[in-house]
Amino acid sequence: MELTFTNRVIEWRGPAPYYFVPVPEQESADIQEVASSASYGWGVIPVEARMGDVTFTTSLFPKDGGYLLPLKAAVRGPGQLGEGDEVTVRVTVRL
Repeated sequence: MELTFTNRVIEWRGPAPYYFVPVPEQESADIQEVASSASYGWGVIPVEARMGDVTFTTSLFPKDGGYLLPLKAAVRGPGQLGEGDEVTVRVTVRL
């Protein structure tokens, strides 16, 4: 399953700041259809994601009926994408 979406980066301030791109409602619903086949536990979904020229593997985290795509510092790039920045992401769910 491959999905493309655009959304704004959000920040979660825990012991260290973490950055995520929320998966929009419709795309989250599509992912939920294959979640039982894709999840390796705790509801996380392994994916390959692409933002611009950067491709990376990670797992979507379930949150409030949807999913969050985590963005490590290395993925946010030299410009260090931050809270509120809009990004377009192509996500492939790894089954």
